[in-house]
Amino acid sequence: MKQSRKRKTDWSQFLSGVPAWDYIFQDIPYEKQVERASVLMKEADYILVGAGAGASAAAGLTYSGERFTGNFSEFIEKYGSTYMTDMYAAGFYPFPTQEAKWGYWSKHSMINRFLPPAMPLYKQLYEIVKEKEYFILTTNVDHQFQKAGFQTERIFATQGDYGNIQCEKGCHPKIYDAEDLFRQMDQARCDCLVPSYMVPKCPVCGGNMAMHLRCDQYFVEDEKWHESAGRYYDFLQKMKHKKGVLLELGVGFNTPTIIRFPFEKMVRENVKLSLIRLNMSDAVVPESFGNRAVGIGGDMAEVISDLGNRI
Repeated sequence: MKQSRKRKTDWSQFLSGVPAWDYIFQDIPYEKQVERASVLMKEADYILVGAGAGASAAAGLTYSGERFTGNFSEFIEKYGSTYMTDMYAAGFYPFPTQEAKWGYWSKHSMINRFLPPAMPLYKQLYEIVKEKEYFILTTNVDHQFQKAGFQTERIFATQGDYGNIQCEKGCHPKIYDAEDLFRQMDQARCDCLVPSYMVPKCPVCGGNMAMHLRCDQYFVEDEKWHESAGRYYDFLQKMKHKKGVLLELGVGFNTPTIIRFPFEKMVRENVKLSLIRLNMSDAVVPESFGNRAVGIGGDMAEVISDLGNRI
C-alpha cells in the first residue's frame, strides 16, 4: 500500500502564532519612535520590564572582544582560541578537572557578577520606572537590576545567578551563596586552576557542585525562585485591568519563550497593553499592534537615555 506523503510544515511562516508577514521594522524616524515610547510609558499605570542578554551587552558587559581577551588571556593560551572564543562559549568547554572548571567559573563570576558596579543603563532605567508599579522579568544572571536599586521583591531572574552554586545533579532544592568562595578562588588561582581543597562538594550527596544556571534538567528552582514566580504571576493579574507597557530590552531568539513570545501574546490579547521593543538587530514588531507597539533598533543605551530625558 502506497503511503501518503505528509506535507512538510514551513515553520518560517509562524512566529508566536502570528504569520511572519505581520512582523515589520517600523519605518518611523527615531525621534518620533522615542516620543511615542515616552508617551506610552507616561500614560502607563504598570510597567513590565523584560530583559535579555542584549540589555547587559548594551550596558557594557560584553562577552567578547577586548573585554574577553583582556581578562581571560591565560585561559585562551591554555585551552586554545578555537574553543575560547568568548565568555559564553568558554563556559561550555569540557574542563578536565573540577579544579579547572572552578578556575574558569570563579573568574567568570568575578568579571560579570561581583566586580562590575551598577552600569549607567540600568541606573537610568531605574530612574524611569521607579515611580511606577513595575516588575522585572529577566533571563540575565549578573545581578545588575539589584545593583541599580530595583527592589528584589520585584525581580524574577528565571535562569539563576552567577553568584550562586547548587548540587550538580540537583539532589536537593537549595542554592548556596558563593561570593566568598569565588573571591578566595580568584586570589588562589594558579595556571587557571584552583586548589583542590577549594573545590566545592554537595553537602547532601557529596557529589560535585555546579553554577546555578539553567543549562540542563538539574537546575534548582528553590523556595525563593518559586516565591519570585508567584509575585510575577500576581503582577500579571493586577496589570490585566490597567493600562500597561511591556518594555522589552535586548531579547533575541535564544530563549524567546520566556519573554519575547509571551509579551507579544499578552499585547495581542489585551488592548490595554502596549509593547516597546528595544533591540540592536531584532526590533521587529507585529504590524497588527498598530500604535500599541514601538520597535527601536540600534544603541539601547542611547535610547534609554533619550527616554529618560522625556519622561
